[in-house]
Amino acid sequence: MNNLSDRNDIVTNPVSMTVAAEKEEKVNTAAKTKITALYCRLSQEDERLGESMSIQNQKEMLLNYAKENRFSNPVFYVDDGYTGTNFDRPGFQQMLADAQAGKVGTIITKDLSRLGRDSTKVGEFQKYIFPALEVRYLAVEDHYDSANITGLDYDLSLLKNIFNEFLPLDTSRKIRAVNKMKGNSGKTLTFNIPYGYMKDPDDPKHWVVDEPAAEVVKHIFSLCMEGRGPNQIANQLTEEHILNPTAYKLEKGMAVNTPINENPYQWNSATIVRILERREYTGCTVAFKTYTNSLWDKKQRRNPIENQVITPDTHVPIIDMETFEKVQKIRESRHRRTKTGKSSIFSGLMYCYDCGDKMYYCTTSGFDASQDFFECTAHHKNKKECKTHFIRCGILENLVWQHLSSVISYVYRYEGFFREYMKSVTESISRVELKSLRKQLSQAERRIKEIDTLYIKTYEDNATGKLSDERFQMLSERYDSEQEELRAKAIQLQKQIDTQEQNTENIDRFVSLVRSHVEDDGLNGYNLHELIQAIYIENADVPVYSDGNIEADLDDDEGEIIVITKKPKTSTAKKQRIRKIHIKYDFVGFIPINALIKLANESKNNMDKEISA
Repeated sequence: MNNLSDRNDIVTNPVSMTVAAEKEEKVNTAAKTKITALYCRLSQEDERLGESMSIQNQKEMLLNYAKENRFSNPVFYVDDGYTGTNFDRPGFQQMLADAQAGKVGTIITKDLSRLGRDSTKVGEFQKYIFPALEVRYLAVEDHYDSANITGLDYDLSLLKNIFNEFLPLDTSRKIRAVNKMKGNSGKTLTFNIPYGYMKDPDDPKHWVVDEPAAEVVKHIFSLCMEGRGPNQIANQLTEEHILNPTAYKLEKGMAVNTPINENPYQWNSATIVRILERREYTGCTVAFKTYTNSLWDKKQRRNPIENQVITPDTHVPIIDMETFEKVQKIRESRHRRTKTGKSSIFSGLMYCYDCGDKMYYCTTSGFDASQDFFECTAHHKNKKECKTHFIRCGILENLVWQHLSSVISYVYRYEGFFREYMKSVTESISRVELKSLRKQLSQAERRIKEIDTLYIKTYEDNATGKLSDERFQMLSERYDSEQEELRAKAIQLQKQIDTQEQNTENIDRFVSLVRSHVEDDGLNGYNLHELIQAIYIENADVPVYSDGNIEADLDDDEGEIIVITKKPKTSTAKKQRIRKIHIKYDFVGFIPINALIKLANESKNNMDKEISA
């Protein structure tokens, strides 16, 4: 940084610091009163070069040089701990500002590398900026003096700048190589330990759970599962008088790198988002989350997840993987509150059964809760694209809870029947799907090999003159493109096959989730998002006539809820429409609850008959 106190440390002696008498006639009075800037810089890579590069050594050397050569008004500008690849250094910027204000007549550095290690930028200062400011620049050990542009040292300075640039480039390569090795081996590359963890006293490179903070992290994920947004969660934590991460770490005596808020209990939405999106809470180490384009471009860019290295089970998880993935899905489909301030727990889950588009939440300030509804996005944009798919939120909540509570009750009471039935259903589906997927995968792999053979043949034809260069180029590009698409398809097919083979495990996961909701007494954001993956609304069927009561039935084919919604006519009869709702549950898909209940009752009746017999 700019050490302004150094101005006072140097006592300018009118005799020893002035220019020799015989030269004074050639120097104007304004030049004699200008500052001689003695610039010192030291970075971490320079420290490795030894004591000769220390700030103190540079100061002594430059001050002696200024005295011996009778440069007047010497003032130090210091940047301690700043890399030469970046010119946004406080000491350097202060010196440049003083030069632009006409206060600096001469700048002196130990060598050219002290000014910087970017050959292009240093050359720009040497050739254009300093001359334009009428500033003389000297690099002592490199024998460079901008007042003498005809000497060999001036020409060599251009080459020296390139060599000076090599050091940070070489250091950067080595650091990147070490970090790549560490990241690939599952070692953490961050010094910023996530809120909820702390260093292991026995191994500083290992994280252990910080229980009080971990409970807050769990609370945040739980609130998100209930359908709360980052702002709502932040406001609730503030109201609950919970210390924010910075205040908590300070209270624990930990180092912090974020500004301290005046209110230690004030949370903000950005902090909540960072916590919700941090994968390390699942017990894994994540490396290479960000990257820079080059040594000169310091901007951190977000790395796609496929380019990150994720090493599981490196520390104790705070959040299970299922909850984390659920929260990411909620975050992806997050919607802003309407202008009325209302929101719905169903947002992000609702889909049109026919066109597959999302259904969006509709309300106005004049609506009460019973009038809010969901409508198909495609129909709203273009009435001809899709038919009206519409359902009131109040009706939807009652019907979904009816189905969900039936599923929870059934699984709790007849877990064995549920497992047996769902396994038979998924296995029958899997056998067909797996056969098709494996066939597609085999075809893709076979075609990839065929393309390799064809490429070799076209290359030989081109080499022997049977195929022109233009034709060969066109065919090779086509083959490359096709092969790339096939490889991507093969990867996707393999993922689908792996998913199909996890059916038994998925049933276990679903049963485990259901057990945690046995005592739920109503629908809420948490049980809705934890158990249900999507809700599909069909268009209403043709009208029928009956007494007009709203009815619902649990269909036993695909786990549908058949809803009869009323629509009054002027006559005493009431016009009704039949609408079907399909609920897709996490891990197991659609659950035909009516069929399962019948199966359990039949089995129970058979057992009773056997006992009575």
